[in-house]
Amino acid sequence: MSGGLKMAPLASSTRELFCEAVRAVLETWPVLQIAVDNGFGGAHSQQKADWMVDVLQQYFNDNVDLQPCEVEDFISDLMNNEFDTMVDDGSLPQVAQKVCLIFQLCERGKLTDVREHISQLSQKKIAGRAKAAPAGDDEEASDDEEAMECDGEGPSVSSTALKEQSHPQAVNNDEEDDGWTVVSRKK
Repeated sequence: MSGGLKMAPLASSTRELFCEAVRAVLETWPVLQIAVDNGFGGAHSQQKADWMVDVLQQYFNDNVDLQPCEVEDFISDLMNNEFDTMVDDGSLPQVAQKVCLIFQLCERGKLTDVREHISQLSQKKIAGRAKAAPAGDDEEASDDEEAMECDGEGPSVSSTALKEQSHPQAVNNDEEDDGWTVVSRKK
């Protein structure tokens, strides 16, 4: 091999860890979770989200030197095709960069760092579930929507705003005529 540096495909155990990390990233991405929770992908929305993990892992396995913009386009296409959702809240580049970073760590054998990322994402997911508890389960439930919008981590997307956009009677400039739902950052 002369010329450019080409990394060998990830070892089986490392590929499994990368897959686990991709799942953690996608499960903490509010846009995808809102699309799944609201059935934007139809009756099999959760299965499509799980499938996205495998497809994204395979995309990295099949391609060399992927750039964040390529991964961003790939995830955007998946969201468009599988969930009829155009992501316009600024979170897509962050998700793509996170997945690229984790892949690079896997390539370099920094598996402890990858596990640390997974642990942080798992804690974020658990915290997100606590905030999303149904009313009446705890005293913080009345502040649920405000907490989701103001938690300070990444872009905020509230499911209430998204539901309003997806109903035909709610006329909104963000609703596209072709049936797509545009997810955008609150002004």
